[in-house]
This record gives sequence, structure tokens and C-alpha cells, in this order.
Amino acid sequence: MDPSIVWLRRDLRLHDNVALFEACRRDARVCLAFVLDPSLLRSERVGAPIVQAFFDALAALRANLRELGSDLALLEGDFATELSRLARRIGAREVFYNEDYEPEAIARDASVTAALEQEGVVMHASLDHVYFGADEIQLDGGQPYKVFTPFKRRWIERRHPLPRPPVPSAQLAKGCLLSAESIGTTRGVPRPEDFGHRSSARFPHVSEKRARALLGTFLRSGGAVERYEVERNFPANDGTSHLSPHLRAGTIGIRECFERAFERRDESRGHVRASVEAWIGELIWREFYQMILARFPHVATEPFLPAAARIPWRSSEEDFAAWCAGRTGYPLIDAAMRQLNECGWMHNRLRMLVASFLTKDLLLDWRRGERYFEEHLADADVAQNNGGWQWAASTGTDAAPYFRIFNPMRQSAIFDPSGTFIRQHVPELRKLPDAHIHRPSTAPPLLLAEAGIEIGRTYPAPIVDHAVARVRALDAFAPVLRAAKPRETMRAKKRPGV
Repeated sequence: MDPSIVWLRRDLRLHDNVALFEACRRDARVCLAFVLDPSLLRSERVGAPIVQAFFDALAALRANLRELGSDLALLEGDFATELSRLARRIGAREVFYNEDYEPEAIARDASVTAALEQEGVVMHASLDHVYFGADEIQLDGGQPYKVFTPFKRRWIERRHPLPRPPVPSAQLAKGCLLSAESIGTTRGVPRPEDFGHRSSARFPHVSEKRARALLGTFLRSGGAVERYEVERNFPANDGTSHLSPHLRAGTIGIRECFERAFERRDESRGHVRASVEAWIGELIWREFYQMILARFPHVATEPFLPAAARIPWRSSEEDFAAWCAGRTGYPLIDAAMRQLNECGWMHNRLRMLVASFLTKDLLLDWRRGERYFEEHLADADVAQNNGGWQWAASTGTDAAPYFRIFNPMRQSAIFDPSGTFIRQHVPELRKLPDAHIHRPSTAPPLLLAEAGIEIGRTYPAPIVDHAVARVRALDAFAPVLRAAKPRETMRAKKRPGV
């Protein structure tokens, strides 16, 4: 049989890869390919952390393939043109790929499919980045769910009789990969700097080997999953799985995550079982937001709730810049934003908090925050990022009610009581006692002087009074959302943070 191509995108792994599995099942020689898009890599839509994450994953995948006597066909340029050239060079007549629900990806795939099929190349699409497809978990009448809890219930009901174990793609690949000699010379894995981005040792390191090790460490006996239900909310405790960048790049399969999690749940009891179930719930949140993006693609640019388009957002470049830089005068907000800027990652509780602060305290459009996250997160995913921001802004499906406005000082005292996380990322406040670190602007002048802090100079005064801002937000949101689909806007659910 002629060789076939597996076109990789957000699935940079050998294990549990459906497109690779389907290609290898046909007993053909398989070439794995990835196409670099220079215009995207140099655009404002992507930032250094996710570029570095993908390049790390590509380098690790290439090393794995070379150990097996094959190679990664790393291409650069127009998707259809490059894949067509590769197909002609190796004599491939079929291309296998995994679906992606992002609107731009859907348009890209349709364009590439049309172009290659004109040349006689058959395209095969598979479901891989979610456990159940967007039309598999729906209401009895065929309509999509708009609220998470019944979606989760139906998801679990469907999985119980129809589990989907990881596919043995890595085992099959060992016997069907096209040789490196047959693939020929391809370009090297670039550095982020080649496309105008910086590298950083503090950004998440992404590879298939690391992803599977993280999952194993997280779920093992004595692992963080046993305390996840409680500790996931405390940023200083580092109690999350840190798998989100790997799920974004696809260095681990979602079926493997669910399989291992359900196995751990079934062997656990009491609070450990409850904690594992909490993590499974977060994975199902991921499924929910992917479904929402697929069934309601307008959310990529507009609010899910039509009425929310009438929210009178403010315009303040000064406030937005302060929020971006972590210079708001609210220590936990600032620590969170600095973590994002320095590390390319942010703890989930803090994502909710900073999003609430931007949209409610500052009354700035959620799309500005969504775009900033997209440019600074190693796990930037349209569905998850959009769903989280619309949740916080009370504009989305199953969103926080508009009158739920996080108090940043209270959140700080509850979830970072000793100021450990604040001190880690806002070093100018390190010497401030615990009792005042959540609101340094109200600390006694003598205490501030002893700590080397001058409000307004070494650390900013609050850019907004939370109590006043809360009233302003309620006045802006209430006339618009008070009567808008109460079932969807009045529920308060935690957004996902795997």
C-alpha cells in the first residue's frame, strides 16, 4: 500500500492518538507531519509560552520518532501546499488528522481538505481532542446542553456503558512508521526567537514523557489528587495537576486522563474518592466548553447571552495596563498577573479572581482579558479560555450570576491567608506582616516604613475602591441581565482548572 500522512496539530504524541491509530490500522507506512504557520506564529494571537510549549513538544516527538528509525516531517508555509508537496514526495494518497473545534481550525481543515482531495488525496478526520463529540452528549430532542450539571450527568451516564479506553497507537506505530530515509530531510525545530518570541525556563515544559509522568505522579497513592477537592483552591499549595498545557498541545490523550482517573476513583474511598471525582468533574468541564464552542461558534467573538451585548463596558487604557502589569494595588490580583506574565501559567482560582476584577471591578470588556490570556498562557485554548472568561463576566452559558462579584481582599485572606503566594510574586510586600499583606494601603504608616513600602511609589495604591466598583457593576449589569434567561445566568458554578 502507498504511504499515508498523519497531519499533527494539537496532538503531539504517539500514545492514544486516534489519527495515528487509524492510519496504522491500514498496514500502510505512516509519516507524521506538522506544518508551521509563519503568519500565525508572528501574530498577536499567540504568545511566547504557547510557542515554546509547542516547539518543546515537537522536539521531543521528533526525538521519539528518530529512536524508532523514523522522523517528523516538519514543514513551514501554507498548509495545503506543504502537505501536497509532502504527499507527492513520498507517494502518499491518504491524510489522517484529528478534528479541532476552533472556528479558524474548522475553516482551515475544510480548505485543506478541498485542496488535497482535488489532487486525489483522501482525507480522514477522527475525534481525538475530546472524549465525546459535540453532538454525542445532548438533550433528548437533539439540542445542546447549556448548563453544566445536567451535561455532566448525561456525560457520566453515557460513559458508564460505553467507556473509551486509550487507543494503542504507540504500539502500532512501532511497526508502521515510514523510515527517516524515505521521509527525507526536513527543517529543524525552530526556537521561539526565530518568530519574535522569548524563551524562558519558567514557562511550562511540555512533552509526551513529561505529561504521562505528571499524570502518574498526580494520581498515585499519596499524590496531589487525594487532596485536590480542597487544595486546588489554594495557589501556594500547588495542588493542581498542571496538565493543562499538555492537554492543549496534545502531549497526552484525554482518554488516557479519564481512564486513569476513573481507575483511581474506583479503588478509592471517602474523601480521596471525592477528590478524584472533583478532578474528573474538571475534565468534564473541559468537554462542556469544547461542546459549547462547537455548537455555538459565535461565542468565540460574542457573548453567549445576546442580552449581554448591551453591557456598557468602560474604556480605560490606564486601568487595563495596570491590570496587565499586576499594578492594581490589590496584592493577590497583582501576584496572579505577575505569575501569568513570568510563568505563562496561572492557578485556576486566580483566573476566576482576576477575570472578575477586570470585568466587574474595572468594568472592562471580557474580550480584552480573554485576548491577554490567549497571548500569555501556555495552555491557551479558545474553548477553555472563552468559557472561563464568559463565566466570570456573567455573559456565558452556566455563568456566574451578575451579582456575584469576588471581593479581592476577602478572597486573598481565604485562599492565601499567610500571604505565601503574594510574597512569592510581589516581593516588595515580603516584609509586611500577614495581617496587612492583603490590603497594604490601610497598614499603619510606621509599619509600612519598617517594611520599606511607600504606597504610591514602591507599591501602588488601589486603582479602584472595591465597594464603589461593586455598586457601579451592579448598576451596569442589572438592567441588562436581570431578566436574561435566569436559568443560565443565575447559576454559580466553578469553571474548570485541570
